[in-house]
Amino acid sequence: MTTAYDVKILSTGSCLPGDPLDNATLEKYVGPLPDDVLEGIQVKTRHWMIDPVTGEHLINNSRLAERASRQALERAGVEVGEVDLIVVCTATPEYTIPNVATTLQAYLGLESVAAIELRGACAGWVQALDLARRQLADGTARTALVVGSDVASPLLAPLFLGKDPARVRMRDRLTLYTFGDGAGAVVLRAEPAGSAPDEFAYVNACVGGLRKPGMEIIGGGTDVPQAEQLRRRQLIQMKIDVTGTSTFSPQVFVRAIQEMARKDGRALGEFDAIVLPEGNADYFSDEFEAAGLSPEDNRALDGRIVENLADVGATGSAAVPLSLDAGWTSGRIRPGDRIVLLGIEASRYVYTGLSLTWQAPLPDHFQE
Repeated sequence: MTTAYDVKILSTGSCLPGDPLDNATLEKYVGPLPDDVLEGIQVKTRHWMIDPVTGEHLINNSRLAERASRQALERAGVEVGEVDLIVVCTATPEYTIPNVATTLQAYLGLESVAAIELRGACAGWVQALDLARRQLADGTARTALVVGSDVASPLLAPLFLGKDPARVRMRDRLTLYTFGDGAGAVVLRAEPAGSAPDEFAYVNACVGGLRKPGMEIIGGGTDVPQAEQLRRRQLIQMKIDVTGTSTFSPQVFVRAIQEMARKDGRALGEFDAIVLPEGNADYFSDEFEAAGLSPEDNRALDGRIVENLADVGATGSAAVPLSLDAGWTSGRIRPGDRIVLLGIEASRYVYTGLSLTWQAPLPDHFQE
């Protein structure tokens, strides 16, 4: 007979490289953005793994993942050796292979562990969390690290290094001001299910399969011969369909949050927190009602969105776990809260959501 297990998130962890890079400092390197554009993207600071003066790498993606993981383990009171499953989501690995999950395994000093990597950017960490949850729920593993880690700054450096800031293109500045680097992690633990195990609800879909990609990172792959890649203006290029993402992303959000509420069997107003990558960005939230969200549901979102875009920028795979970490460590998310973790990414407009009851006690600084 198969034993059922109850799965809980024990803790969160995060790592943001270096000191915050604010807009006034960034302007010295890449030139200014108009005030109304800055207000629209709402990013005030971000963290980069590169030195913005030289482009030197000060840390790498997997080391960020390690630091976030060790913080989460310490907060949970879990020894590294207890981990038997690692699931990492990233879109910016150091190498094609070995993958970041196995590199993280090595950094943690684990000889043998299940290690899985997903590429899913903003939506991928929630996919990784659900994959780990299912493996713990069926007894495949007992203790899991689920990590989201991304570093955009190495891809952005060629847009401005060695250039007069006044000559950096405006569309490149928009990208430079938007993205940051970082890693977020959670520790999951499975215990034999009691009389009332937590109920999870999960949604996942790609709704842009026939649309132009909203975002692409081109280069370093196998799309064309290497000699042809070397002739490109940039070896690796980040392309964003600004018009497409700003008009279609609100529709993706509305579809995702409505499906999440139906799947969970709750109205939006019955959730205590909805954790998003960028829930308060003007170009995103102002269009919810036009995209089909009822006025009642739009009002229900007020005060329930948990995100930290202004502080860290758009961080891809790390966005949802960093927002969750900020929500838990600030006391915004508390034991007993029914929360939604919702990821949306624009490359092919994937959304994924997981609802759960938060059970981790408040961090120690609230007990002092």
